[in-house]
Amino acid sequence: MIRCIRHTAAFTFLLLVALLVNAARVQVFKAEGYAGNTANRRVPIARYDKPRGAVLVAGSPVTGSRDSRGRLRYERTYTEGPLYAPVTGYSSQIYGTSLLERAEDGILSGADDRLATFPWWDHLTRTHRAGGSVHTTINPKMQRAAFDGLGGKKGAVAAVEPRTGRILALVSTPSYDPGELSGNSPAVSEAWRRLNGAEQRPMLNRALRQTYPPGSTFKVVTAAAALESGKVTDIDARTNSPDPYTLPGTATRLGNAARGCEDAPLKDAFRVSCNTVFARLGAEIGLRGMVEAARRFGFNDRRLRIPSRVAPSNFDTRMDPSQVALSAIGQYDTAATPLQMAMVSAAVANGGQLMPPYLVDKVTDARGVTVAAGPHRPTREAMGPATAQQLQEMMIDVVAHGSGRRAAIKGLTVGGKTGTAQHGVRNEGTPYAWFISWAREKDTYEPTVAVAVVVEDAAADREDISGGGSAAPIARAVMAAAAG
Repeated sequence: MIRCIRHTAAFTFLLLVALLVNAARVQVFKAEGYAGNTANRRVPIARYDKPRGAVLVAGSPVTGSRDSRGRLRYERTYTEGPLYAPVTGYSSQIYGTSLLERAEDGILSGADDRLATFPWWDHLTRTHRAGGSVHTTINPKMQRAAFDGLGGKKGAVAAVEPRTGRILALVSTPSYDPGELSGNSPAVSEAWRRLNGAEQRPMLNRALRQTYPPGSTFKVVTAAAALESGKVTDIDARTNSPDPYTLPGTATRLGNAARGCEDAPLKDAFRVSCNTVFARLGAEIGLRGMVEAARRFGFNDRRLRIPSRVAPSNFDTRMDPSQVALSAIGQYDTAATPLQMAMVSAAVANGGQLMPPYLVDKVTDARGVTVAAGPHRPTREAMGPATAQQLQEMMIDVVAHGSGRRAAIKGLTVGGKTGTAQHGVRNEGTPYAWFISWAREKDTYEPTVAVAVVVEDAAADREDISGGGSAAPIARAVMAAAAG
């Protein structure tokens, strides 16, 4: 009898040990797998059981949370959703997150260990922490000026502070209200289908995720390459530039919309945007020199995060001389995001130093205590200070005496470059209008802001008119808001 009891006790003990081992296996080794399983409803229920942290602009929240009283209790709300959608993105119970809502999801949802005093204890007890806040670099006046300036047009604006890389405005139009995607009702699914199927593509972030042929605005990069390489030593000296110019190795003759381009000095060619002068310079600099110049400005960088992902801007690394010549005037396969072209303008304004752009100043916990400051990334020398000074002079000339007159602001020194980018089969598409610029107080060398504007549906009869007429006034409004 005693022997049977002992055997039963031993067997029971073994069962208990097996139970404990399995529990440990599930809770320690398999926890992440079960937590990530789509069939596990406990995770989303816990995720939405508390309000999500806020995204702030100038210290004021532009996001919030609404108690739905449902199982996925708290739904995301957005203040002036279409205005800030290119910054915040969306947070949806059905479709997940995008942009800042995705990049800073750990802070906003409370899952980030930086929000905990003792992270190991929170993991052990499965404590769901209150979400933290994300403080953006956006200037609300500039954001509004860019949004209102674009109006109903398809286009985008990116504005940065040249000395720091802080992104001051990020607008893409037409936009959408991210609040339509909050919750899990049938209306959310219907909104998702409607927004994704819309011809105008309102959910496309044109400032960060869309690349365009930069047209004549890329001549800033080519001019920098010509000056840095020594192909041009005097911006006022005449160049050996025929009009028209026959592309190397071809019978194709490249002409100009502007007059007076034959042998034009670099400064004059920049002001009136002579294709022949810059195409010849690009071919003379060569593929390796042009690729290196574009790289220093940020082209072909697939690692750029702000912290949201930014589409890489392209300058081909394998081309024949004729293709290099076309790429030097922003054609062929050259493509850039508006943020990239704002970086080009910022590097000129900042004496040749390119500061990596960023969108988050700091993140704080639910009590307002800073848990992380903005990124401190090394600067990149896009060009030497002497070259930057000459480019500043040329960009000022465009605004003072050229096609960028509509960007001039009383009391400020403004430099700019217009551009019209042809696209489509046989260039039959409506040209894209570009304007890149920077501004500073008169009698100072401290740049206030650098701006890039692209308008997709701008009519243009010739090079530069569209950029100066459609995009320059928008840039002017943004720069004026920065000064005000």
